[in-house]
Amino acid sequence: MKFFSLLFTACVLYSSAIAQSGYSINITLKPCKNEYVYLGYHYGKVQALADSVMLDANSKGVFKGKEKLPGGIYFIVSPSRQRILFELLLDKQQNFSITADTLFPEKVVFTGSPDNTLFQTYSKTLNNIGTNINNLRTDLSKATTRADSVKIETEWQKESNKIQQFRDEIEAKNSTTLLAALLRAMKEPKVPDASKMPGGKYDSTYAYNYYKSHYWDGVSFTDDRLLRTPIFEPKLNKYFETLVPPVADSIIREVDNILQKSSASKEMFKYLLTHFVGEYINPKYMGLDAVYVHLFEKYINNNPKVDWFTEKYKKYMSDRAYSLMANLIGLPAQDFVMSDTLGKVHTLYEIEAPFTVICFWDPTCSHCKEVVPKVDSMYRHKWKEQGIKVIGVMVDGGKEAWVKYIQENNLDGWLHLYETEAQKEAVSSAGKPSYKQLYDVYQTPVLFLLDKEKRIVAKKLTYEQVDEVLQLKLKQQQ
Repeated sequence: MKFFSLLFTACVLYSSAIAQSGYSINITLKPCKNEYVYLGYHYGKVQALADSVMLDANSKGVFKGKEKLPGGIYFIVSPSRQRILFELLLDKQQNFSITADTLFPEKVVFTGSPDNTLFQTYSKTLNNIGTNINNLRTDLSKATTRADSVKIETEWQKESNKIQQFRDEIEAKNSTTLLAALLRAMKEPKVPDASKMPGGKYDSTYAYNYYKSHYWDGVSFTDDRLLRTPIFEPKLNKYFETLVPPVADSIIREVDNILQKSSASKEMFKYLLTHFVGEYINPKYMGLDAVYVHLFEKYINNNPKVDWFTEKYKKYMSDRAYSLMANLIGLPAQDFVMSDTLGKVHTLYEIEAPFTVICFWDPTCSHCKEVVPKVDSMYRHKWKEQGIKVIGVMVDGGKEAWVKYIQENNLDGWLHLYETEAQKEAVSSAGKPSYKQLYDVYQTPVLFLLDKEKRIVAKKLTYEQVDEVLQLKLKQQQ
């Protein structure tokens, strides 16, 4: 008898283990009948669908799968796919029931899911405090005396403090839950009062450094669950947009530090590396393409562990990296051999000037036709007197159209160059990259600013921005 008792217990435990190996979420969603509802999830700034189920005539269905879903904040999407009805947490426990009504989604009931019961309690409490704060905001706008305003502001502060107090309580009592991890990640560093700063007075530099050094205190870069929430990516973006100087060296240090911390988690590392590649492969600010080149050389090139990019995108990344390597800010510009309108051969490094502007353009390009005359006007009225030389390089459009445009628009004083077929063939036969690759010229117009030694000072700016940089450099020299 004892043997059969043990056998029965073992069978129950085994069946339970099988049930827990995947996910099974029973849902009753009134008044929906005989139509699909959807289970969605966050991934960075993207929202996607994880599963769908056809509800029966009793509004019932089951989301189920053999493998557990990655932990995170999920949500139920209406049959029309136009509306998120409510959110839920998925973590270790993925076998539970949901009862809800599309007309009253806030009254959803979870059965067998302590995580979501806690999440509901948290959400309702915050909603109540938020309602109180909104009421106080309305009262403050109607206050007629200073005494009334002070009283309302005091109550407002008390309600605001309740939010953090409540979060701290939830975190302390439920430290291992997903909700606690989310609350830790959301927490902002609290800068010490001025009296506790060095010298006993407010120091903005100290405050900045303190805030920055404690910014990631509540975040584990090996907790993949954070990726499937709407919290992590905005926090990451805020850090780089407000706390990291927009200088390549500074960004590279921060990126390396974060990637190193995430290296133990393939999913987190994959997300972060992909995110940084997307940010810096075509950066918002000049000079930050050096960050992408660093990422490519250190983490991507010939690294078999980075296996999630498609072949097409890998080729694009490789081509992009090699196009950027030769024209990073501060590097010497690559020399080229080209001919002028009369067939005379010139090289870049034969030009002597304190600064040189290279304008890559196409006489048939409508945007070039707008920009080139403005560059010429800037040259005639300012740059020429300052000793600045301008080289115009014809990228496409044909020699006849090129010469005609130069003559009709009186582009005198420039050194106008183009690459003949023979010169192009010589470069190719020598196994060298084309000037288009060396200068990353795949659209026109493109402007480069070089110093006396032909180092790259600025690139891919408007002609006004090139002039701003140029005047600053001339002033510094003086």
